[in-house]
Amino acid sequence: MPRSTSVIGRDRGLQARMLLTMFLLGALYVAFMAALFAAGAGMMMIVGIAAVMLAVQYFASDKIALASMGAREVAPQEAPELHQMIERLCVQADLPKPRVAMVESSMPNAFALGRSPKHATVCATTAIVDLLTPAELEGVMAHELSHIANRDVAIMTLASFFASLASMIVQFAFFFGGDDDENPGIFFVIVVSMAVYAISFFLMQALSRYREYAADAGAARLTGRPSALAAALMKISGQMEEVPRQDLRHAEMNAFYIFPASAKNALFNVFSTHPPMEKRIAALAKMEAELQGTATRTPLAAATA
Repeated sequence: MPRSTSVIGRDRGLQARMLLTMFLLGALYVAFMAALFAAGAGMMMIVGIAAVMLAVQYFASDKIALASMGAREVAPQEAPELHQMIERLCVQADLPKPRVAMVESSMPNAFALGRSPKHATVCATTAIVDLLTPAELEGVMAHELSHIANRDVAIMTLASFFASLASMIVQFAFFFGGDDDENPGIFFVIVVSMAVYAISFFLMQALSRYREYAADAGAARLTGRPSALAAALMKISGQMEEVPRQDLRHAEMNAFYIFPASAKNALFNVFSTHPPMEKRIAALAKMEAELQGTATRTPLAAATA
């Protein structure tokens, strides 16, 4: 009998953080538009550009990202085991089956994109399919489906719009603003835009880190095997060290990967899109112990202590 989305569960902490992030970004956006208007920019032009960018970001960002990654949608005949695995998990989670795509890459990773559960894509690299056991890969796919069920992919897509818009205006001001003496408002626009970009960046990083914990927990509940996902994360982490630097591309996709491509280069946790792997493993080990109904340390917990 199919189980409902309660298997994954609704993380109230994640829901609250997503709501707060969108509220703060919305308020920031309004202040941003007001600052641009005060600096002498035409309101109709600002609104027009923003509306077009928002529409593209919301409706086409997933297609653009997939194309930039070289991802290709695969039919059930091309990847039968992957399709069967995702279909089975979707039945258990009471989710519509997303499109399935793959990337020919030596980097073991996976991600989910889409504005809603009905318009979503789950993508895996060829390296991760080859690297993991079926149980471990199932944990990774359950993690990505948890992102879709939580709808945090759509929130991250919308949140990135504000940073993209601020970045575009900074570039526009630098290239077409003219001399500061002729147009003193340009300097003001650049400063405000850079501030908006910085604030948006930190809000997105904070949300991104928390949503990884929520997706790990959702995957553990969906599969009933937190240890399999933990083992997958450790394998991915170890293999990532062997990936040639030139293959660790598309760093802008880090927030959507199950494991960040540039993790080994992260200097401070505050700048990371993901929580430290050790903390993710510890959380999964705790869930493993709870599922086994024992407070004693599991082999997983002992191995990661």
